[in-house]
Order: sequence, then structure tokens, then C-alpha cells
Amino acid sequence: MTDSKTGRNTDRTTSRTTRSSIEIHLGDNLEVIRGFADGRFDLIYIDPPFNTGRRQRRTQLRTELADDGDRVGWSEKRYRTTRLASRWFADAFGDDYIAFLEPRLEEAHRLLAPDGSFFLHLDYREVHYAKVVLDGIFGRASFMNEIIWAYDYGARSRTRWSPKHDNILWYAKDPAHYTFNLDAADRIPYMAPRLVGAEKVARGKTPTDTWWHTIVSPNGKEKTGYPTQKPLGVIERLVAVHSNAGDQLLDFFAGSGTLGAAAAKLGRNAVLVDDSGDAVDVMRKRLPHATLTSRSAGDKQ
Repeated sequence: MTDSKTGRNTDRTTSRTTRSSIEIHLGDNLEVIRGFADGRFDLIYIDPPFNTGRRQRRTQLRTELADDGDRVGWSEKRYRTTRLASRWFADAFGDDYIAFLEPRLEEAHRLLAPDGSFFLHLDYREVHYAKVVLDGIFGRASFMNEIIWAYDYGARSRTRWSPKHDNILWYAKDPAHYTFNLDAADRIPYMAPRLVGAEKVARGKTPTDTWWHTIVSPNGKEKTGYPTQKPLGVIERLVAVHSNAGDQLLDFFAGSGTLGAAAAKLGRNAVLVDDSGDAVDVMRKRLPHATLTSRSAGDKQ
């Protein structure tokens, strides 16, 4: 398949293996990624701390039927809830946040393949400052889209409009040549199905730059117990559209390893980096075929 926008041949499945290789690196991400070779990665996605100014915490719970349970659920059945474990990290950088992020964004630009794409996932607190920095690193012409991931979960504010979206900035290393396989995107329902024919309703339509998708359910099978875990559906769409089978992917704020899970599902290779032992434990459980790599800083890979 040839992309109509860039003219790039996007079907490389015949020349690359479809078996995924997943690497996990434990350590300071700046030190680790400085050891990777230039232009190694076709897609880089990062979901750094949002600088919320508070401690992020996620408690794992087990819920089971019990006649003497502490809460009542569906059909008036009683359930007992048991706390299993808690994970947390401090998410407070203050005015030093951009100074912390900028050298890592510079490395991302160096590590991208000539036709690669970079995605930065933040929210309203820092995304505008980060975009100014990225415009300086990539060039303003390389800014392709701001994707809005919208959800509807959690408390409502009574003093302002409740923030219920994240921002994902997309930059192409070369704005004239990049992967964009729109046909690989999952389809979404028409909001006014009566205005279109039955054939279009059955097929659905391609997504826009606003993505409605639920958060990871606190009681769902997808949850890992890691704070700030992002939904597989959101990351899977990025991977499907912006990379090809056999491509090399990187997430150096890997957290629960959702990019690795999407890569494994779609036949891509991924390198995951995090400085948290808890994060690595979650990723190794979630991705049991992954290899945990230890090496000296400065070794080129």
C-alpha cells in the first residue's frame, strides 16, 4: 500500500519478520537512550509525568462475592474488597519541568529514523510549553497534529470546566515523508447514522484528531495496578497508523509498558525504558517474552 500523502510505500511485511522483540531497560532514561544509535527508531511515543504537583497513586484491589461483603453490587449481591498493593510516584517538578524534559526531547529527535514520527503525551499543564520547545528542536513545519484524547471519568469541578482530556503532539522527522496508514485505523460510529446510508453505518468512519476513549477500567482485565496507565486502544491506534510490521518503537517513560503491549500485538519491535523497579516488574509480568537488558551507558545499540 502506498500512502497518498507522502508517496511512501507502507507495506513492508514481506521484507521483515512479524515476530516482535521487546527489550526492557531499567535506569535513568537519559543515560540509557544516549547509548542508542542515531535514527534507530521508526516511532517514538513518550508519556512523561504531567507535573501535577502531587503524588500519583494506584491501589490494586481484589473483589469477590461474599455474604458478609463490605459493599453491594449488581442484583443486590454483596462483595468483599481486599487491598493488595499500592504503587506511587512523586509528580512534582515545579519550574524545572521543561529543563528536565528538553534534553530528552533532543535525544528523541536524534533517535528517530528519517521518516519516523514522535509523539509526546501530556495534558493542559505543560503541553503548551513543551510545544514551543519541540518547535525549536524539530522545526515548526514538522508539527503535524495535536490529538485530543477525551474521556469522561472522575470527579467534577464546581469552580471551573472539569478537564477531561489529554494532549498528544505529533511531530514528523521529515514532514514530507512519514508513515500514515489511515486504512489501518479502527473505525468509529457515525454520530448521526440516519444521515448516511446503511453501508457507511456498517463500515464506520475514520477517526479525527479528537479521540473518545474510556480510561483503563479500575476493575477491568487490562489494568496492571500502575499509576497513570494509558489504555491499549489509544496506543494501539497510534502504532497501527504510524508504523509498519517489523518497525522499531521506543518509549523511554514506559511505565506499565502499554506501547510494548501494542507492539507485540501488531508485530512491531519495542524498546521500553523506565527508572522504576515497580514499572519494570509490571512490564515483565505483562510482557513475559520481553528481555531485561543491562549494559553500560555509552554502549551504542
